[in-house]
Formats: sequence, structure tokens, C-alpha cells
Amino acid sequence: VQLQASGGGSVQTGGSLRLSCAASGPRSGLYALGWFRQAPEMQREFVAVITFDGSHSYYADSVDGRFTMSRDSSKNTMYLQMRGLKPEDTAIYYCAAAHEYMGWRKRSVNDIPYWGQGTLVTVSS
Repeated sequence: VQLQASGGGSVQTGGSLRLSCAASGPRSGLYALGWFRQAPEMQREFVAVITFDGSHSYYADSVDGRFTMSRDSSKNTMYLQMRGLKPEDTAIYYCAAAHEYMGWRKRSVNDIPYWGQGTLVTVSS
């Protein structure tokens, strides 16, 4: 599975951005897709995940209610709409894929088999 992330940028507090992650490769449409993020000198942390068909998603407490995931199966692309951005959302955001949908909150990054390149999100105060 190959993952191509895009959509990062710089915004002010309260602004919005939409990240995209295009998946390709055999059976990539059957994988759960999600996001982790990593701020400077911090560990990579879970952000959100969505099922292969886009029917279910869940979020880290820190972004719940502000971030929304969606998935376009026809394009095999997943989106993360981010609203109400805060300076603490500043990080490199990484797209990831795994067979399993459940358990991403507690998963080690080593347990996630597929990763895309990161895209930088910067939120200024």
C-alpha cells in the first residue's frame, strides 16, 4: 500500500485546513486509513481513523469535535477536515493504513504497517 498525503500549510488560530491521503496498491481500498501527528520533540500520536468504507470513524480527545474524517472510495482518498485550529495542533501529520480499524488509540506506531510521507501543519497565534 502506498500513501500520498497532501494539504498541509500555515494558518492562524481558528483557521481551517483539509488534509488528503490518497491510497494505492493491491487491496488498498480494504484498509482502515488514519492520521498520526508529531510535534517537535514529541512522540507521534494518534489523531483519527476511518473504516475502509468510510462508515465509521473516531478521534483523539484533543481533536474530537473540531476534526472530521471522510473517505471517497471512488478515488481511494481519505480526507481530514480540520477546523478551529489551535497552536497545539502544529505538527507533521502522517497518513497511515492498517487492516484493523479498532485500537488505533493505543497502538504503537510500530504496529501500523503502512505510512505516507508527512505534511506540515503550522498554526500561529
